[in-house]
Amino acid sequence: MTAATAGDTVRVHYRGTLDDGTEFDSSAGRDPLEFTIGSGQVIAGFDTAVTGMSPGDTKTVTIPAAEAYGESNPAMVHEVPRSEIPANISVDIGSMLSASDGQGNQMQLTVIATTDDTVTLDSNHSLAGKVLTFELTLDSIAA
Repeated sequence: MTAATAGDTVRVHYRGTLDDGTEFDSSAGRDPLEFTIGSGQVIAGFDTAVTGMSPGDTKTVTIPAAEAYGESNPAMVHEVPRSEIPANISVDIGSMLSASDGQGNQMQLTVIATTDDTVTLDSNHSLAGKVLTFELTLDSIAA
């Protein structure tokens, strides 16, 4: 049976969990994830895990933060004056906000702390710094 290699377009069913077993994503009830191995469409550890699998193969892999979304970068945490955020925007801890940088690129921000005068925003990916475990089943390799 043919094994998946770099450059192959593959379809994979997956279930992603954190160390505590919390599921953060899954293809259950959806079409398999389709991507080209080595193209940068998925995190590096996912690419590596699928490489060598054949259709029908199933495996569980643990991907360290460095091969997933990277370590959490403290330089991406910013405290801003509450007055800079429109009053109609929720700043409850855990709220997700969108903003654009000086070049017009959109970024997601998570509220991680608040005071009467300030809001602390984290622009790290929500899975940065986390070890991820994936249950993978290779559905198919495109011909």
